Amino acid sequence: MTSTAPYPSRTPRRSGGRLGAVGLVLGGALSVHFGSAVAALLFPRVGVAGTVTLRLALGAALMLLACRPRLRGHDRAAWLSVVAFGLALAGMNSVFYQAIDRIPLGPAVTLEVLGPLTLSVLTAHRWTAWCWAGLALAGVALLGQGGFDRLSPVGAGFALAAGALWAAYIVCSARVGGRFPRADGLALALAVAAVVTLPFGLLDGGARLWHPGTLALGAGLALLASVLPYTLELLALRRLPTSTFAVLMSLGPALATLAGWLVLEQDLRPVELLAIGLVVVASVGAVRAAAPRTQERGDGTGEPAGPVAEGPDGQLSAAAVPPAARR
Repeated sequence: MTSTAPYPSRTPRRSGGRLGAVGLVLGGALSVHFGSAVAALLFPRVGVAGTVTLRLALGAALMLLACRPRLRGHDRAAWLSVVAFGLALAGMNSVFYQAIDRIPLGPAVTLEVLGPLTLSVLTAHRWTAWCWAGLALAGVALLGQGGFDRLSPVGAGFALAAGALWAAYIVCSARVGGRFPRADGLALALAVAAVVTLPFGLLDGGARLWHPGTLALGAGLALLASVLPYTLELLALRRLPTSTFAVLMSLGPALATLAGWLVLEQDLRPVELLAIGLVVVASVGAVRAAAPRTQERGDGTGEPAGPVAEGPDGQLSAAAVPPAARR
């Protein structure tokens, strides 16, 4: 099972290049979460379902133009995997946007990240991974001490559902990545997701979807949530091991909190910030525990011999799949 990640570079990595790659990863993550903040600004204009449709339809159009995927030469299993990937994308975006319509962005991403964190724990087959899972649960319990009623139980439920669909996204992404070259599978899956959500978006947003200002915000959302992060992550993965990439992506809840504070003026209590920090630490530990052991090349550099995509017993490592375009 292979991921959408490119082959690691065959040349030795220099520290300067690695620092630049770290900046690319953080830039992509900031783009995703600031995109979510932009989405929240669209809710009053076209509703949650309308925002999802704008994000997916415009994102699909941009990705299809950039990738120009080949439609012929794929078997039934490949197309079924694209459809499953598209359904996961549609569901994940829909319930996550329902979540951030009800609770602040930082806690929403904190609860959502429990989905891929659970997948990392289950694929690690190491007792240390369960320790990290316990720390994550402690963070969630602490977040509850801050007041789930303040956060809205329905919103928290939507965020947890988004996390489960994020885990499904990771599995589907790996399957599609093994059957389609480059980002072709992602572009086609975004098109499927756009078609699935279109009727709901039209019902929710109606003619307001075609307003020039709304389309401009929607285009910005598509760029921030899909095109820009995917491009930055692709460049970064040519210089960084996927395990390092995944650790950096574990900072998502903290970056989402920053985006919510700067764009949406969402303040959190100290206990909630501490809870988010615990989940970030747990996520870092879990993806490190799930990261596959790499084989050293004959030149002794310790670089992986090929794409790093599978965990123990050939199972998918959640650390191996770039999360671009998940929202």
